[in-house]
Amino acid sequence: MKAIPLDTGREVTVFLNGKSCNAQEGESILTVALREGFDIPHYCTHEDLPIDANCRTCLVEIEGKNTVVTSCSLRATEGLRVLLDTPQVIKLRTQNMELLFGDYQSNSPRIRHGYYSRTLEEMKRFGITGEQYKRDDPRRPIHKLGSAAEFDPALCIACNKCVEACQMIGICHLRLEGRGSKTRVDFNPDPANDCIYCGQCTAHCPVEAIREQSHLEQVVEALRDEDKIVIVQSAPSIRTSIGEGFGVEPGTDLTGELVTACRMLGFDRVFDVNMGADITTMVEAEELIKRLRHKWDFQEGKRKDPPVKGPMFTSCCPGWVKFVEFYKSDFIPNLTVARSPQIHSGGAYKTWWAEKEGIDPKKIVVVSIMPCTSKKYETTFEHLKIDGMKPVDFVLTTRELISLLKTRKIDLPRLEKGEVDREGMYSGAGAIYGASGGVMESALRTAYRMLTGEDSPSIEFTSVRGFDGFKRAKIQIGTRTVSVAVVAMPKNFWPVFREIAKDQNAYDYVECMACPGGCIGGGGQPIPNTFALVKKRIQGLYGIDKNMTFRRAHDNPVVRDYFTYLDTLPAERRDALLRRGFQKKAKGE
Repeated sequence: MKAIPLDTGREVTVFLNGKSCNAQEGESILTVALREGFDIPHYCTHEDLPIDANCRTCLVEIEGKNTVVTSCSLRATEGLRVLLDTPQVIKLRTQNMELLFGDYQSNSPRIRHGYYSRTLEEMKRFGITGEQYKRDDPRRPIHKLGSAAEFDPALCIACNKCVEACQMIGICHLRLEGRGSKTRVDFNPDPANDCIYCGQCTAHCPVEAIREQSHLEQVVEALRDEDKIVIVQSAPSIRTSIGEGFGVEPGTDLTGELVTACRMLGFDRVFDVNMGADITTMVEAEELIKRLRHKWDFQEGKRKDPPVKGPMFTSCCPGWVKFVEFYKSDFIPNLTVARSPQIHSGGAYKTWWAEKEGIDPKKIVVVSIMPCTSKKYETTFEHLKIDGMKPVDFVLTTRELISLLKTRKIDLPRLEKGEVDREGMYSGAGAIYGASGGVMESALRTAYRMLTGEDSPSIEFTSVRGFDGFKRAKIQIGTRTVSVAVVAMPKNFWPVFREIAKDQNAYDYVECMACPGGCIGGGGQPIPNTFALVKKRIQGLYGIDKNMTFRRAHDNPVVRDYFTYLDTLPAERRDALLRRGFQKKAKGE
């Protein structure tokens, strides 16, 4: 067939099983068919990644030509007629399924010949799950990616999506090795290359061969222990994405329903990571102002000691922090020492709240619900412990919580809305942490107050918003202009470093996140995890912010209470609760 450019913008009519369908010229027939409600299995197709036609399960037949082709690579042209389920198509699809899932079939008698589903949930109906397979053969070697993710090579169908996702963000730690039936996913042995545990591979794997390291069993066990006080706190991004696991439109705010669901699961207190985000904002804004004043005083000749070269970087994202500690350790002094939101709030609940309630902090178990796999990795850091205790004990991804709710037959969207316990109160500034630019915007709202003594006349710093991987802006704070940048994905980190190498004053403040769109596009989010879905989730977060009573972190009464408590502590203890350190990392750390 004549090559057709992708999505020319010209509308054409195609016929699927005789049904007239509108399409954009050059659009894939698979995309058209799925949009029209036809169920075509596909495992190596993702709208944000290259079309490989590797799995060959999306076969269709061009009517009148007796030609069977992959629908992911077949392009829409005017009048094209396609048959989706002829005997020849079904036979070839089934054969290709058997080739893909031969290892599954050898260990799971429930897998039989037939017309297999394209979705993860429907695959589970047939028993095609990583967890089932692991139970079937506990001796199977599992490759651990730090304490964040894990890879079971026996489940891999070599669809290449995890590799392409790793390449897309710019890390390239995963790669395909071998040819034909010996093709396999492998890991980059270069000592100068390492995984940052962002989990984008897990969010793009269609068969759970690569997945988060589950904390579900530990959480369920803690909930059963009557001697434990089990606290749950949800990250900003969870509330506008979790509904996707229940068929709800992406971006729908299910905060209230999520609170009710957590109480039904048996959690003793329902708090919120957003409260911790407000604490992070306070600490980070204070540090930013100190750095800016030092820089300005030095430039004006009021100080002789030079400031830290280059801008202050955020440090909320463990994937980004791992990147700095491994790839660019010379920038460690530029990282803000503010603890991340989940670590701040987890620590507050095991100290301030425990003292206030008269509870032994050793009986408290803190569970974070996160859109991220690297947050599991973050909880293992010894230097974040307080009085020998981990601020956060376990992390469940959005996907894990969806699984737990469905296991308990809790239909999330149908629940009544609940309210978090008082100590989980948060501001709109905390809610937007999940979107790229949200951490910076939150900090700027409070930094403006700290620097000028007044709140900013416009609360929304829209110039740092948006899905672009690299955004620049000039922010006016009083009589001063602050140069900022917002960066998402490691491939966009390098241009920032190059600009700073040319001019160390290029930026005053830079936010960096490992995942597309920020935490909202994290590696623990529901599958599929696409750019289009992420954009809808982001709009949901900004909607939450607009509807909040308090929209600045420094207006949050609970955070004020917490800082009043901190002011009663010795300086060393206060710093231990608010700040952290960093160190250069070796490969695999």
